Amino acid sequence: MTFQPSEYRPLFVGGHRQTLYAWARTRRFPRLPAPVERYFDVAADARVLAHCHWQDLPASRPTMVMLHGLEGSSAAHYMGGVSDKAWAAGWNVVRLNQRNCGGTEHLSRGLYHSGLTHDPLFVMRELIERDGIGAVVIAGYSLGGNLAMKLAGDLGDAAPAALKAVCAVSPTLNLARCVDALERRPNAVYQWNFVRKLKTRMRRKAAAFPGEFSLDALRGLWTVRRFDEAYTAPYHGFRDAADYYHRASALRVVDRIRVPALILAAEDDPFVPPAPFSGPEVAGNAHITVVITPHGGHCAYVERATSDYDGYWAEREILRFASFHVVADTRAG
Repeated sequence: MTFQPSEYRPLFVGGHRQTLYAWARTRRFPRLPAPVERYFDVAADARVLAHCHWQDLPASRPTMVMLHGLEGSSAAHYMGGVSDKAWAAGWNVVRLNQRNCGGTEHLSRGLYHSGLTHDPLFVMRELIERDGIGAVVIAGYSLGGNLAMKLAGDLGDAAPAALKAVCAVSPTLNLARCVDALERRPNAVYQWNFVRKLKTRMRRKAAAFPGEFSLDALRGLWTVRRFDEAYTAPYHGFRDAADYYHRASALRVVDRIRVPALILAAEDDPFVPPAPFSGPEVAGNAHITVVITPHGGHCAYVERATSDYDGYWAEREILRFASFHVVADTRAG
C-alpha cells in the first residue's frame, strides 16, 4: 500500500496571492498547549532553542521535529499549524529554531546556513538516545525543507530506525535556482524582506559578540546573493556563494535517501522553481513521493476551511504522510 495525497482545491489561484495571504494572515491555535522550552547543546559554542509540546508518556508517542525557513523561527505560522494538527493527533512536537533564529543570537558564536544539517541531526539523536523516542518524522518548509531532505540524503543507508519519514514543503533543493528566481523583478518584495531580516540579524549578532562580525559589508547590500558572498560563504569556508549553493543543496544527495520522503511543491511558487522536483535525482528515487500542484504559492497551500479543518492543505498532508508511515512501519514490525 502506498500513500495517496488528497486533492488540493485552492481557495484562490495566483502564487503571489497565496504566498502573501498565508504570510500576512494572523492565526491562533487555542487547542495547542503552551510550549516547553528546551535547549540543545549542539556544539561546544552553539546552543539552539526548541519549543516543545509533549504528550503524556512522550516516549510512547511519535515525535514531529519541525524546521522553519530562511529568517523564520519556531513562531512561523506553519510551525504552529503543523504543531496544532500533530498535537491533536497524539504526536509530540519539537519546533526547532535554527542557530541565531527566534531571538537566539546570543546562544551561538557562529552563523547558520541552508545546508547545516548538524543541528537537526543532533536534536534527533538526542531525542532517540536520551528521551527514548522510537518514532521521529522531520518536516521542514522552504529552507527547512532543504535541510530535512539533505539530512535524509546525508544519512542514506545509515538513517536510524527511529527516523520514519521526512517531509518538505516548497523546499529549496536547488539553492542556486531559487536565488536566481528571487532576483527576478516580480519577486523584489520577497528579496527585500529576506535581506532586511538578514541585515537586522547580523546587527544583533555583532552586538552579542562585539568585535567578531564586521558590519561594513551591509552598506548597499540588497540581495541574498550578496549577503551570502559577504557573510555566509566565507564564514563557513565555502569558496563563494556559488560554491555554497552547490554544496548546501539537498539536490546533490536526494538520490541517497532511504526513508520515506514527501515533497510538496507548487508550479506557481514565486521563487522555488518546480523543475528540479521532476529531475532524475528525485524522480529516480522510489522512496520519494512528489506532489506538484498547479497552485499553492510558497509555503501557503490555502484552501476553503470547514468546521473541523482550517484549510491549510500542506500541513494536513504532512501529518497524513507521517502518520501513514509510522503506522505502516509499526505493522511491518
